[in-house]
Amino acid sequence: MLVHDTALVYGRYIRQSLRSRFALLFGVLMPLLYLVFFGPLLTGLPLGGHGSSWQVLVPGLLLQLGLFGALFAGFMIIIEKSQGVVERMRVTPVSRLALLLGRVLRDATVFVFQAVLLVLAAVAMGLRAPLAGVLIGFGFVGLLTVSLASLSYALAMKVRTPQEFGPLINAVSMPSMLLSGLMLPMTLGPAWLDVLSHFMPFRYLVDAMRDAYVGSYTTAHMLYGVLVAVGLTALAVSVGTRVFRTAGA
Repeated sequence: MLVHDTALVYGRYIRQSLRSRFALLFGVLMPLLYLVFFGPLLTGLPLGGHGSSWQVLVPGLLLQLGLFGALFAGFMIIIEKSQGVVERMRVTPVSRLALLLGRVLRDATVFVFQAVLLVLAAVAMGLRAPLAGVLIGFGFVGLLTVSLASLSYALAMKVRTPQEFGPLINAVSMPSMLLSGLMLPMTLGPAWLDVLSHFMPFRYLVDAMRDAYVGSYTTAHMLYGVLVAVGLTALAVSVGTRVFRTAGA
């Protein structure tokens, strides 16, 4: 029943996304601008031995896509609460976990699709990476989306208005981007900043993706990245499910 219920919820929201094709493509605009206008500035610069500048920048942009997109996914729940959609779902026998999984799997599908478009644009601009590394990168984007979207929906269930939700998400998203080394490896900065960044879980994901993009699949970075991604996803889904149950979503 969980699979059946999840498929129903997923189908409902993926159809909404397909009807909003402009929004689907617009979501990749910001990382694409970074790719086009910031990427060429890094060409030929020594960036810590992670391969070419594109192999450093593109993994960070992919995670940036998932980071910002998934964190703001909760706005949809706030809108649905105001329109009574959540209240109508509450009286159905659908599993509360399915109500969460259907949403976050839709988000993961959308952001992985956008990640594919971004990688294709990067290849046109000069990115060269092994196919296995690119596919591993999509896996990290999917896991990051599921975890952050789950937390975003959980937070949105607790707040009443977008005015409360937006500042909280901004307070999390910007430090996360700056301390994770999404744009450039943190090893290029001062030692204290590099040490501080190790307390940010996204740091381990971007290091693992950069190794994958140069064909290194058995490094410590890859192991830590997988462990953090899987652990964060399990924790976030558990928290999200608990909130959905107690909030009667």
